[in-house]
Amino acid sequence: MKTLDQVRVGETATVVKLHGEGALRRRLMDMGLTRRVQVRVQKVAPLGDPIELTLRGYELSIRKEDAKQIEVE
Repeated sequence: MKTLDQVRVGETATVVKLHGEGALRRRLMDMGLTRRVQVRVQKVAPLGDPIELTLRGYELSIRKEDAKQIEVE
C-alpha cells in the first residue's frame, strides 16, 4: 500500500481510498480528495510538512499526517 506522503515531488498519483475516520475523512473529501482523483505533488516544505498538491484545478496544502491516510496508486 502506497500513501500520498510517499509520492515524490513532480509525480502524479490516483487516490484509491481514504483511511481516516469521522471528521478527518469528511474534511479530506470536502477538499476534493475523493476516489479516482488525480493528484500531483508540487512541493514539500523543507522539514517535510506540509505537502502542496494540485488537484481538480487548484492547489491544496495538507499535513504529512493527513497524507498518510490517503492510499494512492
